[in-house]
Amino acid sequence: MTVPRTDAGRGRPAPPGGGLIPFPAVDEVSRHCLSGDEPESVHLEVHLPGRLDPARLREAFRQALLAHPRVLVREVPGRGHRRSYAWEPTGEPDGDPVAFAGRGPGALARARTRALADCPPLTVSPPMRLDVVEAAGEAAVPEPPADAGRAGSGTGTVLLLTAHHTALDAPSALRVLATTAERYSGTPALPIPGRVRPDRPDPAPGGTGGTGRTLRTRPVRVAPDARPASVRARAAGNGMLQADLPVPRRAAPAGSPPPWTVNDQLLTAAALTVGRWNVSRGRPPGPVRITMPVDDRPRGTEMPMGNGTRLVEVAMAAEDPRDTDLLLGERPDPAAVARLLRTTARRTRALKATRGSLWGAGAGLLTVPLLPVGIRGVLTRGARRATAPWTSTVLVTNLGRVPYGLDFGDAGRATAVWFSAPARMPRGLSVAAASTGGRLHVTLRWSRALLGDAAGADLAGLFGEALSAVSLAPAPQLAPAPSPAPVPSDDPEAGPDATAGSADADADGVGVGAGAGVGVGDAETGARAPRGRARGPGGPHRPDTPRPDTAPGAAHPTRDHRERPS
Repeated sequence: MTVPRTDAGRGRPAPPGGGLIPFPAVDEVSRHCLSGDEPESVHLEVHLPGRLDPARLREAFRQALLAHPRVLVREVPGRGHRRSYAWEPTGEPDGDPVAFAGRGPGALARARTRALADCPPLTVSPPMRLDVVEAAGEAAVPEPPADAGRAGSGTGTVLLLTAHHTALDAPSALRVLATTAERYSGTPALPIPGRVRPDRPDPAPGGTGGTGRTLRTRPVRVAPDARPASVRARAAGNGMLQADLPVPRRAAPAGSPPPWTVNDQLLTAAALTVGRWNVSRGRPPGPVRITMPVDDRPRGTEMPMGNGTRLVEVAMAAEDPRDTDLLLGERPDPAAVARLLRTTARRTRALKATRGSLWGAGAGLLTVPLLPVGIRGVLTRGARRATAPWTSTVLVTNLGRVPYGLDFGDAGRATAVWFSAPARMPRGLSVAAASTGGRLHVTLRWSRALLGDAAGADLAGLFGEALSAVSLAPAPQLAPAPSPAPVPSDDPEAGPDATAGSADADADGVGVGAGAGVGVGDAETGARAPRGRARGPGGPHRPDTPRPDTAPGAAHPTRDHRERPS
């Protein structure tokens, strides 16, 4: 089959004539590596304080799909001897992608389980579906603030959008929901501020190279849980836990920008979590490498749909080897954490400022249409297995502060936005975060071939503690000003100026809250855990860490938003 090549598959709108769109390299590599045991799904939740009208929502979602025609595509069927995969723009949905999942304490849990286990098919347009879950007086939907809108108390709705990651990423899915809100409420779209990126990359520290890759050292893997290897090998699907946390604070001297972003804090917390987890399982410490998606697309209505984020890797090794013991001790040393944060901030600034292909030259070579797709698929899967030891330790993706109002009119504005990214082996772990209303909504998702639900809950508790430690890291002080001349005796109050902390938005648009970061188990109180309750890497976990809830339909705290692992 001969496919006319266009640029639409690389994020540009589909051609007016409806020509076929060849798979870009990112889509093709994902298509080659699909597995029924570990679905390639993107799960996105928007929590609303009120209820939606079903007919209006269906029409608003349909209008949103028509406004983004690149979403209305399906895979062209074909055999393995063809030279390329292709998307076929349909112009209209093949069916009704909106489903109302009912109400009740177990409805949201079932919808999440489906999102993690059942990908929308690529052969149906659009490759996404929207499940609507109503809640009446249940803890699954957080209570909105008193001035949140016109919704009545004790009611709520969750919009759960599931997209196939071969076709769409999380920012594209969120853009579709933002357009749906605009069509539902009838309010025009507001201008979306652009992202702030440094003009030039800083010098790459610590011998990581301009791309942040450490080529000579294999990154550590997340240590598996204590289940027998044969049991883990038979496990299928993903588990997931969500947490509602304060946005970690970023102290800075007065008049100076914060030395690191919230995104840098998330990366550092993930590295500390993996390091302490591995030490508690008897694994030696080693370099942690984190895959970080970077999205350079505009976020307005003109945003290109598809997989538009480029993946970069951040080496999280400390520059001073002596800091390893200080970071992985019973309580991470604040000064060592601050040094790791400064190193991470320099590396991420350089990576964000560097432009490059989405998946690098290797993926481009594997997808050159010189061989049939069947042969290229075998080569791609073989390359993936061969490079598994060098795969990054964990994926950390941060949407930042959600730039859209997500105002659904009489149903109110979104009170929370959660999402999760795939967690396929050999990496097996992903951390996803978004900020709404001054709160940080974090989702940990893991492969059950690596961790069981109880182990995943323990890991989530460690992440909460690590984020708390990172938020308390001291900011570097400004160099002292030259000593002033002797003050005359008639001016006794002259002296150096005092400094105060500042709260700005970071480069990714994440807002900074006033409260310090807390552990997952302390999100309900909003206060940091006492130091005496901190957990050492090898010690017993705190009893208030979120664990799988085996009782069906059991209630969960509202502010903490702990959920039974899906």
